[in-house]
Amino acid sequence: MIAAPLGGSSVPDRITVSVVQHRCVAIVAEMGEAMLRTAYSQILNSSRDFSTALCDGAGRLVAQAEHVPIHVGGLPWAVRSVLDAFAGRIGPGDVYVLNDPYFGGNHLPDLTVLVPVFAGDRLAFWSINRAHHSDIGGSTHGGYNPAATEIWQEGLRVPPLLLYDRGAPRDDVLRMIATNVRHPREFLGDLRASIGSAHLGARRLGRLLDEYGAGVIAECVDGFLDGTERQARACLRTWADGVYRGEAVLDDDGHGTVDIAIRATVTKRGDALLVDLTESDPQVTGFVNSSLPNTMSAVFMALAYLLDPEIPKNDGTFRPVEVRTKEGTVVRPRPPAPVTLATNHCGQEIAEAVLKALAGACPDRVPAGWSRRFRIALRGVDPRSAKPFIWHLFHARGGGGASSAGDGWPTAGEGQAAGGIKFGSVEVTEVRFPLVLARHEFRPDSGGDGRFRGGVGSVLELRVGIAAPAVANTAGDGIRHAPYGLFGGRDGATHRYRLVSSGRTRVLKTKEVGVPVGPGDVFLIESSGGGGYGEPRARDRASREADLADGFVTAARGPARPRTARRRTRVPRRR
Repeated sequence: MIAAPLGGSSVPDRITVSVVQHRCVAIVAEMGEAMLRTAYSQILNSSRDFSTALCDGAGRLVAQAEHVPIHVGGLPWAVRSVLDAFAGRIGPGDVYVLNDPYFGGNHLPDLTVLVPVFAGDRLAFWSINRAHHSDIGGSTHGGYNPAATEIWQEGLRVPPLLLYDRGAPRDDVLRMIATNVRHPREFLGDLRASIGSAHLGARRLGRLLDEYGAGVIAECVDGFLDGTERQARACLRTWADGVYRGEAVLDDDGHGTVDIAIRATVTKRGDALLVDLTESDPQVTGFVNSSLPNTMSAVFMALAYLLDPEIPKNDGTFRPVEVRTKEGTVVRPRPPAPVTLATNHCGQEIAEAVLKALAGACPDRVPAGWSRRFRIALRGVDPRSAKPFIWHLFHARGGGGASSAGDGWPTAGEGQAAGGIKFGSVEVTEVRFPLVLARHEFRPDSGGDGRFRGGVGSVLELRVGIAAPAVANTAGDGIRHAPYGLFGGRDGATHRYRLVSSGRTRVLKTKEVGVPVGPGDVFLIESSGGGGYGEPRARDRASREADLADGFVTAARGPARPRTARRRTRVPRRR
């Protein structure tokens, strides 16, 4: 391998380029392990709602860990936002933080920590951690406010902010941020875990720069980004040329607007894609609007799902894609529109519209619809300790969509995370919170029938062991519109969430604020199943028998097609 002095100009060979690339991938993986083991809250140390990545000095995505797909595609916008805000003032030892979706963030609960890495006086890299915090202030607990009509009601907005100045923490700034959240101790613990994760990445990058020299590393990065671009374009050339259309529809925005459409026109020519989202519906009152970084991340996420799995996911992967949006639409709202739910919805629907369009170009690569998200945030007081708590529902995950490769994954969760977010430990949940998970099991007949069956969702019976009244908020989608089947496959089942309180049962909406929860109340949760792939008559007998034996279905012929507000998805034709 070639080593060069700092700033050297030796040309690295292919082996050196590959070694540097894999070292970068190893660094982001180690950053993730450090985060997992040091974060305070269950949303991070159990459900893993965080991501780690490296960008070069200009903001190009160099490497990402296999965490939450919707997080990572937007990180270059965060870097560029910091570069614009602090041009000429960035130095070694600095730490920056932001969350504002109009300044490079996805949504307010995701705080992004960015640590610059220097080679001499040259800004060489950024080490980045993006983590979802259990509370970010605002007018309601838990980071999601279904009642919000403007972003200021959703939480504390943090534009690019200097948190450590040349290695010295700005305690006044930390104090100001922590004062604006409901549980400052947990918040600061999670934030420091993010900073530690990013510092670990910076140290590993510093060692890499010392070992090979800044000049060689820069050329290696250029080399493997260009190589990834060639691999992505080679894959795209195997798809059928044409102009394709796809549409995905959200249930509602929580403020009276229903059936909100995301429309993608995808033009595939040779080794390039043009994704046009300009015909999507206008922005809405509620918090399902998507900031531009989140929209770009959703499009890139859709492409990443279709490419050969061995192709790295970095800046080179997405160079063949051009994205067009129109300001004032749900995929690019004008400030101060609320956007907090968009990492789930309409982020997932943006990806779905692109995937459904490309089903006509590469049918063997496109999956059927995955479960959508339906989240509950519960705020109360634990009678065992007399301390307040905020608990986020990450259990009872929905099912994944089937594909040409086989059945969908059971209880894999929503499509925008693709299994990257886990349901938390049952035992840890019951120890840390006044909750009892009386049932937590597969939901039979929830996966869409097909040659390959959609993954089943979950059934959860959750008993709330509080002594004083509590309050819950919901945030999600997927009651009106089910995960779609493809090529004759049936849709999955929709969500069904209920609350049993004082002997009465009420159906929960996907976007509610201030739901009263009393001592001994029970949440009855049935999550969605994934869509099926291919005609049901093509499913072999052995698979159907296994479905019945495993409890995934309750009848030998499989589940009937769920009754939903949508028709079966048709494969788009080339024009």
